[in-house]
Amino acid sequence: MSWIQDATQDIDPTGEVTAAFENDRASLGYVANYTRIFAHRPAVLRAWQGLNGAIKGMDARRYEVATTAAALRLRSSYCALAHGKVLAAAHMSPDAVRALADDDDSPELTEVDHAIARLADKVAAGAADMTPADLDELRALGWTDDEVLDVVLAAAARCFFSTVLEAVGAAPDVAYRALDAPMRDALTVGRPIATD
Repeated sequence: MSWIQDATQDIDPTGEVTAAFENDRASLGYVANYTRIFAHRPAVLRAWQGLNGAIKGMDARRYEVATTAAALRLRSSYCALAHGKVLAAAHMSPDAVRALADDDDSPELTEVDHAIARLADKVAAGAADMTPADLDELRALGWTDDEVLDVVLAAAARCFFSTVLEAVGAAPDVAYRALDAPMRDALTVGRPIATD
């Protein structure tokens, strides 16, 4: 699970921990390991949900490609699996997600997908090393500065979330074991999936 004990509902005067756990049970069928971590600080969980929700106002496929690419660079199995699962469910096949993770070609991956992944990777690898030219690939594809910023925001936000999960040893939820095996293996780039 993680190196930090679960937040308990016993000391939950505002009911936010209970609500977070119930939301997970309703949407996932279980309480996610990341929710157990962030429930220690409900205000941070709420703020994260607000920030992430605002960033997700961008095109959904672009968001998931950027987020998955950043998670891969950060070696966050948890986030790579979570967002790879969304990509496979809503935007492309599991084989295309595996190709994205392995930086391979796939007929389903567009030039834009690859450009988004490269920019998100650069942001997550170390934004201080970036130059103005790093933004030019998407601009050359006709992107506006607002659209380029969306990719940067998605990748930078993932740096926060993935880093917190990795720093407290949060294992990806056992439910990810049910994913398509080649895709699952390609997305498991760091901590292994939980066993219980």
